[in-house]
Amino acid sequence: MAQFIPRRPDEKDVISVRISSETLKQVDKHASSISISRNELINQMILFALDNMVQEEAVNG
Repeated sequence: MAQFIPRRPDEKDVISVRISSETLKQVDKHASSISISRNELINQMILFALDNMVQEEAVNG
């Protein structure tokens, strides 16, 4: 019989990032307006940026 091993979904690492006070205010404003946490909004923005980033070969090619 298979054993059930509970796992936390979406393992995340804790990091520290320095951003300007004005940028933080904008992030907080947007997160509040759509009722999600600052952390969740920043994670979604990072994933969007990574998925839509122009590759260096395309820029220099």
